[in-house]
Amino acid sequence: MLDPSPEDNGIAPTVSTPDFVGRAREMAALRGALARPPAIVLVEGEAGIGKSRLLREWLAASERRSALVSVCPPLRESLTLGPIVDAFRGIDHPVSRLPLSALAGALRPLFPEWSADLPPALPPLDDAKAARHRLFRALDELLRALRVDVLVLEDAHWADEMTLEFLLFVTSRQQTDGPSLVVSYRPEEVDDGSLLLRLTSRLPAGVTQLRIALAPMRPDDTAALVSSMLDRNPISQEFATFLHERTGGLPLALEESVRLMYDRADLVFRDGQWVRLKLRELRVPPTVRDSTRERVGRLSPPAQQVLRAAATLAERSSVAAIAVTAGLSPAECRGAITEAADAGVLDADDRGEWRFRHVLAATAVYEAIPLTDRRHFHLLAGRALEHVHPPPVARLAHHFRAAGETPSWARYAEQGAELAVASGDHTKAVDMLVELLSWAVLPPPDRARVARIAAVAALGRREPVDQVHHRVIRTLRAVLETPGLSARQQAEIRNPLGRLLITAGEAQAALSELEQAVANLDHDPVEAARAMTYLGWAYAGPWPASTHRRWLDRAAELTTEFASPAERLNLAGNRAAALLMLGEEEAWDVVAGLPVDGATSAERLDVARIHANVGTGAVIWGRYADADTHLAVAMHLAETEQASRLQLNVRLEQANLAWLTGRWEGLAEQSAALADADRDRPAHYLGSIRLAARLAAAAGRRRAAEEQFRLVLEESARLGAADDTMEAAAALARLWLTDGNSGRALQVTNEPMDTVRRKGIWIWATDLVPAQIEAHLAQGDLRTATRLGDQLARGLRGRTAPAPRAALAVCRALLLAASGDHARAATAFDRAARAWSALPRPYDAMLARERQAEALIAHGQVEQGRELLAAQYEHLFRLGARGDADRIAQRLREHGAEVPRLWRGGRRGYGDQLSPRELDVVQLVVAGKTNREISRILAKSPATVDQQLRAAMRKLKVTSRTALAVKAVEAGVFAEEDSLDVPS
Repeated sequence: MLDPSPEDNGIAPTVSTPDFVGRAREMAALRGALARPPAIVLVEGEAGIGKSRLLREWLAASERRSALVSVCPPLRESLTLGPIVDAFRGIDHPVSRLPLSALAGALRPLFPEWSADLPPALPPLDDAKAARHRLFRALDELLRALRVDVLVLEDAHWADEMTLEFLLFVTSRQQTDGPSLVVSYRPEEVDDGSLLLRLTSRLPAGVTQLRIALAPMRPDDTAALVSSMLDRNPISQEFATFLHERTGGLPLALEESVRLMYDRADLVFRDGQWVRLKLRELRVPPTVRDSTRERVGRLSPPAQQVLRAAATLAERSSVAAIAVTAGLSPAECRGAITEAADAGVLDADDRGEWRFRHVLAATAVYEAIPLTDRRHFHLLAGRALEHVHPPPVARLAHHFRAAGETPSWARYAEQGAELAVASGDHTKAVDMLVELLSWAVLPPPDRARVARIAAVAALGRREPVDQVHHRVIRTLRAVLETPGLSARQQAEIRNPLGRLLITAGEAQAALSELEQAVANLDHDPVEAARAMTYLGWAYAGPWPASTHRRWLDRAAELTTEFASPAERLNLAGNRAAALLMLGEEEAWDVVAGLPVDGATSAERLDVARIHANVGTGAVIWGRYADADTHLAVAMHLAETEQASRLQLNVRLEQANLAWLTGRWEGLAEQSAALADADRDRPAHYLGSIRLAARLAAAAGRRRAAEEQFRLVLEESARLGAADDTMEAAAALARLWLTDGNSGRALQVTNEPMDTVRRKGIWIWATDLVPAQIEAHLAQGDLRTATRLGDQLARGLRGRTAPAPRAALAVCRALLLAASGDHARAATAFDRAARAWSALPRPYDAMLARERQAEALIAHGQVEQGRELLAAQYEHLFRLGARGDADRIAQRLREHGAEVPRLWRGGRRGYGDQLSPRELDVVQLVVAGKTNREISRILAKSPATVDQQLRAAMRKLKVTSRTALAVKAVEAGVFAEEDSLDVPS
């Protein structure tokens, strides 16, 4: 924004018709389609988007093509075949010279001025359909006689039905020959019953088909269009940004805005470019606001009042509703509407309902209404719409809110939310109710009721965790601070709030809310049992498994009071999944009887969630075939119900299962996609990062793995998600043990280990106990290590949990190796490898075989041990665990064995793709690290970092670090910005 100054040179711009810009791709597509006749081209877009300009430019440039152009006028009552008749009347060929058959006599009623040149009139037909078909054939014959190559119909959303039927007739005869067809229309103006939908949705086979959907202009095109209007001189970036933001890139709005600024001398040429001048006495309007006001100002006072009413109503409205809102009599209103329509401001549909032709004009008129008058207009609009049946409750809530009528706003907001939920639009319901809670002053009982409804609606949302989810949580917490709420009212809010907090990843806070809720839910056994079941989940809190079990048992006792089979299934299924998390064997009996479908959408979602939870439990137990089955059921139902959040949950668990069972192909890309898909939900995001960290660790990308596992551990601990800390702590311990840092390995596993002991849930310790036993052994503490192994054995007693039992076999083998009994240790590691393979869990089986080989060598069976090591080297290499393979290669060399010659990758393996090591370097560049910092973080020489950085630049075709970072982000390289906070 600039003030007038002496430097302004006073040049006045010459405003010209804008150049045709920003549509090169669309023009090329249009020309290409029409070059392959017969063709059907649909050009769609909102008013002012440039449909007519595109067609005019094509018509002006077309060569050796005959085109007949028809335009549908915005008449209240469209004339039958009017657009087609008007187009033919513009031809310059003498009709008498056309090779027309007697069939053309059917055209006489349409073209009386051609009566002397047309064949004799045909006898009338009693069948209206037959007569229409004969007329269409005659028009088609006329088209062909004129050798029309392309028939253009503009603004087809205003076409009468017979015109559209004729278009359908023309398309039905295109399969052999006939003219091509170009139709432009506004999708938002096409009624549900319009024949235009049949034309656009049932395109015939055998013809060239193209649909061009015109979008608003991009910022660069906006600047080019405006510059072309102003002597082709450039415009300032500020000016271009201003125009693009205010007009949304709509060409018509851009053109009118520039012309308006020209009329008001609000343009200045300074420093070689056009800039917008800020006048102290007049603010430059956004888009076409002032031009619209000027047009409106020329109308009579009643017409202006009608336009204010229509702008307030915002949507199509009847004459009666507009009259009440405008404060006019029906007769005065009809006359004023006619005046506004004649001025091209209002438009009606075939039901006689009216609205502005363009939303920008409506916005301009609405913003011109004084604030003191708006409340009155909204109050009248609300009263007018109350007489509509069925009442438009969402609109009523909006109007009464704007009018300051809180009781009416609240009543209709609740009704609107109820309808939204019934139609499956839970997000709309949440938005309406949260808005009410945030801004309205309601009595405590009403506030509590609305909060409860909003919370339940939020639980029904299927979208990923987003700002709506977090806003609901904040709102419910604020409502709980309302003075005067009863214990029961608070409980009815805390119960769904706890479940929303679980989804948001705030596990500890969730348990606190649910525990407070249960004490005051005696009046609702179903909700009390549901809350108790969630308290029975052992993912958080300090309670031992016995406490979680008591909550589950209390919930089971209440199910006898349930009349609904669906509610009983819901509680039984969720209870079984919770029991699996506790390591209770009896859960599998309930799981075996679970249905795989539901009778309603709600039941299918319940069944899907239960199977997803059971699948997660089966993964923890190591029952991978069962997990695969349950997750497949969950995914099928989630896709059927379009439950995106649940689909993401299942995809993440399926990716975890793929990792465990050795199906690693594409997992790195999948983990990055999953992380990006739901970053606002910590549990999901951290789960995706954990998967990426596993892959990084196995591939030998040590620093990346360590940072990611640390992020998962720290965030999970902060959120109170105890079960999610186990694997991350164990993985970090294994990384540090390879450095010989057993003290650090013990430190990171102590707290998770205490959680396992305190809760008594030993199936969680599959990764944790072997890592801590190895740390104790590294410190020479065989006694503590042995005691820990015994604790794991007792904790798994009576449980058929294959994964924890395979881990127990590893622990026993580690203890035997530490005691010096290498022969028995080799046998024990063999037993552990077989247990892992049976799951199957091939990566862990290979690591157990590696330890078996070391035990064999230590026992003196050197050759057998070296052969087994070499085999694991190859297996790990093929799997993708290049870091482990490199470690074994080093051990083979130390044992005097040759390392098998395997292809190591490089450009042959990665081509133009970044290698894992190059990827590490690029990620750190994106994070803003210098080469020296990268060298220290990745423990590489500066020369190696420089070499890998240059290779990455070459592959991404850039020449600078900045360009590399930008190109890497655009290419989807996953920048670990949250996990690269490396101390200096």
